[in-house]
Amino acid sequence: MTATPTPAQLAARAEAREQVRADLRAKAVTVEEVTGAQSLVRSLEEVGVETVFGIPGGAILPTYDPLMDSERLRHILVRHEQGGGHAASGYAHATGKVGVTMATSGPGATNLVTPLADAHMDSIPMVAITGQVAEAAIGTDAFQEADIVGITMPITKHSFLVTNPDDIPRTIAEAFHIASTGRPGPVLVDVAKSAMQARTEFSWPQELNLPGYHPVTKPHAKQIREAAKLLATARRPVLYVGGGIVRSGASELLRQLVDLSGAPVITTLMARGAVPDSHPQNLGMPGMHGTVPAVAALQKADLIFALGARFDDRVTGKLSSFAPRAAVIHADIDPAEIGKNRAVDVPIVGDLREVIADLLPELAKEHEAHGKPDLEGWWRQVDGWRETYPLGYTGTDDGHLAPQHVIQRLGELVGPDAIYAGGVGQHQMWAAQFIRYEKPRTWINSGGLGTMGYSVPAAMGAKVGQPDAEVWAIDGDGCFQMTNQELATCTINDIPIKVAIINNSSLGMVRQWQTLFYNERYSNTDLHTGHDTVRIPDFVKLAEAYGCAGIRVEKESEVDAAIKQAREIDDRPVVVDFTVSRDAMVWPMVAAGVSNDDIQYARGISPAWDRED
Repeated sequence: MTATPTPAQLAARAEAREQVRADLRAKAVTVEEVTGAQSLVRSLEEVGVETVFGIPGGAILPTYDPLMDSERLRHILVRHEQGGGHAASGYAHATGKVGVTMATSGPGATNLVTPLADAHMDSIPMVAITGQVAEAAIGTDAFQEADIVGITMPITKHSFLVTNPDDIPRTIAEAFHIASTGRPGPVLVDVAKSAMQARTEFSWPQELNLPGYHPVTKPHAKQIREAAKLLATARRPVLYVGGGIVRSGASELLRQLVDLSGAPVITTLMARGAVPDSHPQNLGMPGMHGTVPAVAALQKADLIFALGARFDDRVTGKLSSFAPRAAVIHADIDPAEIGKNRAVDVPIVGDLREVIADLLPELAKEHEAHGKPDLEGWWRQVDGWRETYPLGYTGTDDGHLAPQHVIQRLGELVGPDAIYAGGVGQHQMWAAQFIRYEKPRTWINSGGLGTMGYSVPAAMGAKVGQPDAEVWAIDGDGCFQMTNQELATCTINDIPIKVAIINNSSLGMVRQWQTLFYNERYSNTDLHTGHDTVRIPDFVKLAEAYGCAGIRVEKESEVDAAIKQAREIDDRPVVVDFTVSRDAMVWPMVAAGVSNDDIQYARGISPAWDRED
């Protein structure tokens, strides 16, 4: 419980404020008397925020009053705090800027826990501003009080509690700096209502003082030289590219490294588009539902150069059997990731833009001194895997659409300039597999946390951030029902996203596991949304109720026409309900906890690796 400030404490605070005024006058910095709430709005303006996704409530209400007068901030009223958080994430994904969301205390703040955890796992720069009960009431179990700072400490880069209005500008400046530098991530700023209501002097800090926070961006030259030597002499090298490449804005430099090294490159779920899919050295996505060539190349490599990747379980499979003969170079902005899951031979801490920029000339020197490595035999083996095990799918037996066909045609008709936001589940994997990504920041999804309901609000945020881009949410019927209320937000705020529901009337990925591992006992996975005579709900009617255009597709002959029709509608959101087979499965697949050597190309079909060593 926080006690009421004593007269001595209040006097000390007043003295401190007076000292701040004196220091600012000495530095000729303009001081303006405002409320804490006005200071908060001014601080957001100063840091360059353009859009805030949020919902007002009692504790944050003082800030919503001056927010109404701001000519620089656009506030978008979402329908649920989780939607606001995912919208901020989608905005950050698409633009590279810090996404901002705002909520009130208690349940408003706790509804942001999932988006914060999601952004933390995927290294998304985001600032969440929450109202808190008045300082005197903190710790008393006051109405709508929750210790959101304590709750979010494990899932944010940092969490602030502001009770002194004088601290607001400095805290906001620090929050945005922390969120956007080093390894990006979410930061929470919890502001007591009493601090918003109190009077203060607004002055923007001229410098930041964050003892202990000094992200290393410049890599060590010796490590760069060692990496260049290994890459120049490896006979089976693989570039293993994670989402850190996209976060650092290093895609163009990466392309130069791919070309110079001549090595195969794989792009994780979070890195799709970092290297164009059309590049001849791109083997696609690794991992549980990755391509056979990508998984095989990692297993048979003698060198893995990981760039902004985590060696997470969905990529490595059974860790003890992952890439048993490979030396590892691991470059990452976050030193905590290096060696966390896989022992590393050459660790490189630094921003990937600087890492690759320093590596390129060193690698060129190695080539000049010793010649380029002979990778012909390695590529012969890799190309054999590509020829033997291409991505594909079989038709359905139940008369419903093949979901892979729907998603593939969507990608072909819409093209690589659009932004695609995926939900979580089978449709997410098919979208990662069957759409060709040529540019970074065109594939947005929840990778680390796997958050159902992510797609629609993330697409909304991406469209706000990139208003000239065509934005498609590729969603499942289960995911869609978690956050589809944000369609109202899109309609009212003229955010014309397009939604493709891959409707198999099931929790599809769970059903796939029930088919494979639970003797086809389909416990609680039937959603009754597409295969019955009564659709609960009817997604076309639901779309129309939200002011959107609704289209239903049940035949393969209707797929192209529906996509074209949806693309021609620009004055409101569009929802296309594709009724697909519930028996379709995502292949290839490495079962959880199983070695990547045991990848299945299709059900019951595994590559014969012994022949190919």
